[in-house]
Amino acid sequence: MRTFAGVLTLLLALAVPGVAGAQDVIAIARQPGIHLLMRHAIAPGVGDPANMDLADCATQRNLSKDGRRQAARIGERLNEAGIAVDVVLTSAWCRARETAERLGVAPVETAPFLNSFFADRSGAAAQSAAARARLGDLDAAGAKAVLVTHQVNITALTGVYPASGEIVLIRVGKGGRLAVEGRLAP
Repeated sequence: MRTFAGVLTLLLALAVPGVAGAQDVIAIARQPGIHLLMRHAIAPGVGDPANMDLADCATQRNLSKDGRRQAARIGERLNEAGIAVDVVLTSAWCRARETAERLGVAPVETAPFLNSFFADRSGAAAQSAAARARLGDLDAAGAKAVLVTHQVNITALTGVYPASGEIVLIRVGKGGRLAVEGRLAP
């Protein structure tokens, strides 16, 4: 049987050079000005069906049973680690919204700039700029956020290709550039 410390270490495994381990990642995640950019939990497949309707979850790729459990476990561990979150911003896609709600760490708000641009990359630059602007506003207010979105959005913002449920710790730097400060593995 795994101990809580063992599970937490697995959950918070760091993938950034120069930082020693899970406790360091937790300390980084607690810092003011650090936001948690998260890929939605496990939703088998790639993209969405051709008939996808954003208003109808039945037409989308959704969280699996494992994905629903994964999202809840991640939220529990964030709470247990004392990572206080003020708001959870989410893509309108059902798999992202369900992930955000199952985290249970803060009120959830839909943020269209977090919507997937997998099928149409023409809005990528504008959505990324809007995400950086919102993060700047959160910093100015002293608020910490979890942003639940999609692989393409996270990669566009950070260069990181995250696993389902992975969290990239980010800080807004000069000119709205995002710095990757650590990674929390799912």
